[in-house]
Amino acid sequence: MNYTELTADQLLKIHTLGELKATGYQSKSVKQELRDNLIGKLQRKEPTFEGIWGYEDTVIPDIERAILSMHNMNLLGLRGQAKTRIARQMTALLDEYIPVIQGSELNDDPLQPLSRYGVDKVHELGEKTPIGWLHRSERYAEKLATPDVSIADLIGDVDPIKAASLKLPYSDERVIHYGLVPRSHRCIFVINELPDLQARIQVALFNILQEGDIQIRGFKLRLPLDIQFVFTANPEDYTNRGSIVTPLKDRIDSQIITHYPKTRDISKQITTQEAKIKEPQKDKVVVNQIAQDLIEQVAIEARDSEYVDEKSGVSARLTISAYENLLSAAERRTLINGENQTYIRVSDFIGVIPAITGKVELVYEGEQEGAGIVAHNLVGKAIRTMFTDYFPKPDDKNKEGKSDNPFKAIINWFGEGYTIDLLNDLSNEQYELALNSVPGLADLVKKHHKEANKHEQVFLMEFALHGLAEYSKLSKSALDTGTRFKDLLSSMFSMPDLDDLDEDDLS
Repeated sequence: MNYTELTADQLLKIHTLGELKATGYQSKSVKQELRDNLIGKLQRKEPTFEGIWGYEDTVIPDIERAILSMHNMNLLGLRGQAKTRIARQMTALLDEYIPVIQGSELNDDPLQPLSRYGVDKVHELGEKTPIGWLHRSERYAEKLATPDVSIADLIGDVDPIKAASLKLPYSDERVIHYGLVPRSHRCIFVINELPDLQARIQVALFNILQEGDIQIRGFKLRLPLDIQFVFTANPEDYTNRGSIVTPLKDRIDSQIITHYPKTRDISKQITTQEAKIKEPQKDKVVVNQIAQDLIEQVAIEARDSEYVDEKSGVSARLTISAYENLLSAAERRTLINGENQTYIRVSDFIGVIPAITGKVELVYEGEQEGAGIVAHNLVGKAIRTMFTDYFPKPDDKNKEGKSDNPFKAIINWFGEGYTIDLLNDLSNEQYELALNSVPGLADLVKKHHKEANKHEQVFLMEFALHGLAEYSKLSKSALDTGTRFKDLLSSMFSMPDLDDLDEDDLS
């Protein structure tokens, strides 16, 4: 019976040290496990980290090289770059089950017991020592570094209750209550936001990494812990809240820099995968690709905005929450209007504003503008950026140098004093009637998008109005319940409607 050939069911039937030895079991470090299983995946051409998009040629190869080198690693990057998710997925590279001495606090290897309990058990029972099996899902520990984390939390402390119940003096190591790090023996241990950890705690960690010994209340224990350390850190924290002490940084073998999705398509793939869309929403709301691209473009604009703190970053959670809110805005319309199904509109992007305001850190100028205004501006900039993907750029000239304005009929109609109010909660029929009332709008969309279905064309009609407003060809003003489009010049030379102003405008 060869240990490496045994199935999980066969392993779970092994209950003593003697039975385990009979299989030819040999101890293996957690780093060796990760290395061996990664080699197998690479040889079989299997994906190493599933559901992690955009890192195939950058971050994932770096991680694979670190695992092959059997390194502890630090994932360095801004928020929302899948650092913790990657660390959690590393458990898939562990063996499905490993043997441990039953009742051991430190996941003792039966052939190489580490704790006093494990050593005594093997010495007392020999090959009859009972063993259990630890699944790889239980071999992961994670701690968020905060200023209140103590040595006792991570390393351990003397437990007076244990000393009293076992009638042992404090000089006996059996009175120690071990912290998270020793209990992660033969596991993956992750510390998130490492710079937030106090310097003295970091010093204790690098002593474990380098020397393999720990000190608790005067006890000097030589515990050669077998741990795969994974740290995560945000570059912003280096200056704002703390730093990684130099000796610890020196002992972290590989530092891997993460990044945001490099293309809109990759970002869209992540958003679609992670967004929690309810089944009723899927039935009621039909989303087109343009709206999905627009969501991703909002995040891209935020990362480049002068009002948003680039050191803080813009998390992928912004687009995920924004996408969920977008569908909820459309679903709310169907419920109000008693409709069975609807299609995403540009008007529904009013619903993504709360997702933006809560997830961007503003610089001083942004704070002065206000989070709400910055969020609306980001949506506007996204529309402007994407407008030329679907329509000619306003004022572009043809080859003969003459202005060929496909928007002339639309702009002229508004110039005659007409306005259009697109309210957020219009029924499907009212919405289409409102857009079709603008001469030339439907013809513009049909000319440039003959292949689009009816509902995509209706979306593009509204998109064209917003785009023209962003290019200063029309005036766009926010109402309490929607958006008003009118002629730009007339809006500049006419007094504003007092009903459209809020208290700040009137003051």
